[in-house]
Amino acid sequence: MSAHVLIIEDEERIARFVELELKHEGYEVTKAGDGRTGLSLAESGDFQIVLLDVMLPELNGLEVLRRLRKSSSVPVIMLTARDAVMDKVSGLDSGANDYITKPFAIEELLARIRVALKNNPGTPAKDSDVLTWGDLALNVSSHTVTCRGEEIDLSHREFELLRMLLVNRNIVLSRDTLLEKVCGYDFAGETNLIDVYVRHLRNKIDERFDFHMIHTVRSVGYVIKE
Repeated sequence: MSAHVLIIEDEERIARFVELELKHEGYEVTKAGDGRTGLSLAESGDFQIVLLDVMLPELNGLEVLRRLRKSSSVPVIMLTARDAVMDKVSGLDSGANDYITKPFAIEELLARIRVALKNNPGTPAKDSDVLTWGDLALNVSSHTVTCRGEEIDLSHREFELLRMLLVNRNIVLSRDTLLEKVCGYDFAGETNLIDVYVRHLRNKIDERFDFHMIHTVRSVGYVIKE
């Protein structure tokens, strides 16, 4: 079955153009022209990917994304004319999976959609919704992490890094692999980003709860052991 794409875009000309191209590629498409309507649709769980503009009426794209991430891990690609570095960082840290600036080539957008869908093939099975390690629990569906009954506030990238390590426990993941899965190919070569996010996780989890969860494998990467 083809993926169902939600386009949240207030410029009808752009929304219509993307809709036609996606339908030509075999995708099912639904459109929303403002942030509030788009958020309501996105929270329904009927979509495999969301294309989200930043500058929207009712609710801006970053606020839509912030609220959506409280209940859903559906892949989100930001579509916007804003190309400042801080705008990109804000979008990605708020939970976006990718970011593309207008004007864009439709071939590039289609490629990024394919990558996002490949990395997020669908809703996880019920028995994998919650990943645990000792007293720590990561809930994929609700996008929350708790330890000993206390909720841990993580950014989207910190959450995805922890999820990747928990899913692959006892397997050493290289910095390059983690960078590709957590940050996307736009950050190729910037492996120090993973070290930064590991340090954040250690500060928020290991030091706070006094245990050693994430192990460093010198010159290779990181691993969570049983």
